[in-house]
Formats: sequence, C-alpha cells, structure tokens
Amino acid sequence: MSNDCIFCNILAGGIPAATILENDDILAFLDIGPIVKGHTLVIPKQHVETIHEISTEQLNAVMIGVQQVAAALVKALGAEGVNITQANGAVAGQVVPHLHFHVIPRYADDGHHWNWNAKSYDSPEEMGSVKERIIASMGA
Repeated sequence: MSNDCIFCNILAGGIPAATILENDDILAFLDIGPIVKGHTLVIPKQHVETIHEISTEQLNAVMIGVQQVAAALVKALGAEGVNITQANGAVAGQVVPHLHFHVIPRYADDGHHWNWNAKSYDSPEEMGSVKERIIASMGA
C-alpha cells in the first residue's frame, strides 16, 4: 500500500468506490470519469505501478477479473463490444501510478472514437532490426 496512491486509498476504504467485484487479489470499481457508462477499473490489491512490477501469478488474477468484468458488461448492459486498455508510465497516458486496466463497454452509437494514427517502418530491414532487439531483450 502507498499512502500517496488514490487507488490504495480506495482499497483502504478512505475513498468510496462503486465496487463491482472484489476478492483476495483484485478490486473492480466504476470509473468516476467514464468514457462510456459502465467503464470499470480493475486493479490488483498489491501496490505496483506498472505491469513490469507485478508477478505472473498476480497478473493472472487481475486478468481473470478483467475477463469477468468484460462478460458482465456485455450481459448486464447489453454492450456490443468491450475495449480493454492499460497504460504504463505517464508518457503512455498512465495518470494514476497503480497498475490498472480499463474495461469499457462499447455500443455502435456511444460517440467515443479512438484516435489511432498508424505509422510504418522505413523498410522491412528496420522492422527486422526492431524485432531482433526485442527478442534479444527477452532472454536477458
């Protein structure tokens, strides 16, 4: 637990939350600033800032919670789809430094659009070089 973390304060009961799911490992609650109504956050009870810091076992528990919430949004709210997003670090858009997943119900007419500006590699060789660097770091 971190005293400076808003999610840890929610876990400690110091800040109220609209809890959807809770077990020994995770807490899922409605986002107070939803992209679409029903937008839910799933967090580990263990304070870790990014996905790089959590154990595989704990991440599995979080992902099971994400899956349960996604299914519930479809069933309970009639969502036609679900977006699941997660950011690591401020540069990636992470606002709260406690690992969390956004589970967002989606509808054809919900008015939300992702701004995705796809780029490309300069050449197949550049793509191959990036691939090799990534693969090499996995063994380190």
